Amino acid sequence: MARMKFLCDAERCIECNACVTACKNEHEVPWGINRRRLVTLNDGKPGERSISMACMHCNDPPCAAVCPVDCFLQTADGVVLHSKDLCIGCGYCFYACPFGAPQFPRTTDFGSRGKMDKCTFCAGGPEADNSVEEYQKYGSNRLAEGKLPLCAEMCSTRALMGGDGAVLADIYQERSLRRGYGSGAPGWSTAYGRNDRGSPFAPGGPGTGGA
Repeated sequence: MARMKFLCDAERCIECNACVTACKNEHEVPWGINRRRLVTLNDGKPGERSISMACMHCNDPPCAAVCPVDCFLQTADGVVLHSKDLCIGCGYCFYACPFGAPQFPRTTDFGSRGKMDKCTFCAGGPEADNSVEEYQKYGSNRLAEGKLPLCAEMCSTRALMGGDGAVLADIYQERSLRRGYGSGAPGWSTAYGRNDRGSPFAPGGPGTGGA
């Protein structure tokens, strides 16, 4: 059984924010919530790196461990979802998550934060697949349509990948071997080199619209 995971290659991320925009547009995420965000380290300095962050769909999710109403569930593919019908907006999951994935709408005049919202790996929620109720609460269910998360599919440099964790690990291992270590180069010669044409490990590879 596949275990769905995200992997972001900081050597390839160009900080374009396409993944962030794609997520908000696909799921009509409410104002004030970002299911995915871009984090940049050493901004403007040598060694600057950016990484796209969202729910990492942990094997043993800490958010589920602290939830007092057990609103979290994990699918057979390892995707961590939650039920907005059960959520009470206590915020425990926000503090437990090391990635800051659970988000809440902005506080109202009366202090209410509403139901928690998080990345669903484009797998919808506990409602019936691709139903109106599912879309209104959780957004699109691309996995039910046989598609991968849109944020990963929209990444122009293939820095952000989503899919079976074992396959992603093999791809990243191959990239690391070809890129080398300690050269000081960020890997763009590998990403855009002529020898990479037709390779699934390269930006614009088969199925991505590349040559």
